[in-house]
Amino acid sequence: MGISIRGGWVVDPANGIDEQLDIHVEDGLIVGLGPTPANFEAEREFHVDGNVVCPGLIELRASLREPGQEHKATIASESRAAVHGGITTLCCTPDTDPVVDTPAVVELIHQRAAAVGCARVEVQGALTQRLEGSRLSEMGALRDAGCIGVSNAYRVMENTEVVRRAMEYAATFGLTVLLFPEDPWLARDHAAHEGAVGTRLGLPGLAETAETITLARDLLLVEASGVRAHICGLSTARGVEMVAQARGRGLPVTADVALPNLFLTEMDLTDFNSACKVRPPLRTQRDRDALRQGVHEGTIATLCAAHQPHEPDAKQAPFTEAAPGISGLETLLALTLRLVDEGLLTLQQALARITYEPARVFGLEAGTLSPGRPADICVFDPERHWRLTRDRLWSEGHNTPFMGWEFKGEVTHTFVAGRLVYRLEEP
Repeated sequence: MGISIRGGWVVDPANGIDEQLDIHVEDGLIVGLGPTPANFEAEREFHVDGNVVCPGLIELRASLREPGQEHKATIASESRAAVHGGITTLCCTPDTDPVVDTPAVVELIHQRAAAVGCARVEVQGALTQRLEGSRLSEMGALRDAGCIGVSNAYRVMENTEVVRRAMEYAATFGLTVLLFPEDPWLARDHAAHEGAVGTRLGLPGLAETAETITLARDLLLVEASGVRAHICGLSTARGVEMVAQARGRGLPVTADVALPNLFLTEMDLTDFNSACKVRPPLRTQRDRDALRQGVHEGTIATLCAAHQPHEPDAKQAPFTEAAPGISGLETLLALTLRLVDEGLLTLQQALARITYEPARVFGLEAGTLSPGRPADICVFDPERHWRLTRDRLWSEGHNTPFMGWEFKGEVTHTFVAGRLVYRLEEP
C-alpha cells in the first residue's frame, strides 16, 4: 500500500536533510522525498504539519526479559512501549534465560517479535557460552541466524585470554563486539559510586578504576585483534578521555552513554532512591560534565536508554539489595530533545545519536530516510509538553527516576516498514 506523509519538517541526519518535505512510501520502502514520484498514488495520506519527521529511533541496548524473565517484561510489552516512544528498532541484549548462545534462541526471539508486529527486534548474540566467560560461543552460527553483534551483556569476563580469543574470533566473522568495562573484582557488592555521597550514606562504593582498568585492557586487545568494538555505558571522565585517545589512534571503537548518566549524579541518591540505582552507578558532577562534553564533541556518538524493566518488588528492596536498571524506552526521545533545549546538541546532532549512529554500530539498514530503505519513521510534535506518569507508561517496567518530569516533544506517529504501528490519541 502506498502512503504519503505530508507537510512535516524532515530531519534526516544521515543525508543532511533539514527542510519541509513530503515522504512517499510503497511496499514498506521509502520511494521518494519531496514531489510525488511518477506513477505513485497514495492510498492513504497523513498530514503532519508542524511536526518533525525523522528516521525511526534505535535503542542500542534493550533488555527485553523474554525468554525467561516474563515476570519483568515481555517482547510484546516492550515492543509496544518502543513504538510509543518512536523507537522502531530494538537491539536486545543476550542476557535472557536461556542465554542467546544458540540459533534456536535467536529464532525464538525473532518469531515472538514478528508475532507482535510492532518494533523490529534485532538480537545480540552471546560472546561466551551461557555468558560464563570461559568458552566461546559459536559466533558463526549466531551470525548466520541473524545476530547483529556479540556481547557478554553485563557479565564481565575475568579471563583476559578468553577476551582476546573472543575478539579474534568475532573479527573473523565481521561481528561487532560490545564491551561493558567493569572490573569484576573491584565491582563486587557495590551499590553506588565510591565518593563522598556514598560514604555518607554508608553504601559500598564502586571506584572509577573499576571502569578504567577494564577499559584499558579491552582497548589494548582491540588494537591487537583489529575487531570492531563498541564500549557500552561509559560513566567516568577518565573513560571518555581514554576512548577519545583510542579513536585518535585510529582504533575502530565507538561508545555510548546511558541518558540517565547525562542528567543525574550521585547527589540524586541522597534519599536512597532505588530508582536511581544503575550499573554503572551515577557518578560525580565532574563525570557527568565530561560525559556531556564527550557527547557534544562526538567521542560518544550514541545515546541509549540502556532499557532494563523490573517488577515493583525488585526496586522496593533496600537500596543495597535493589536491582540496578531503569526502564527508558519511553523517555529516549524526550531526554535527547532536552539536550537540544539545553544547547548541548543541535536537533540534527541529537537525532543522529539515536538513529544513524546506532545503526552504524551494527551496520543496520536503518536510521535513515534514504529512498529504497525500509520506511521506519518517527513523527513528533516538538512543541508539545507532557508529563511522565505511571498511566502513560506502556512498558511493564515502571522503574524510572524521571516519574513526574515534564518533557517537551511527544511522538504522534510511528511507522515500521510503512505500517502505522502507533498514533497519539488526542485527549
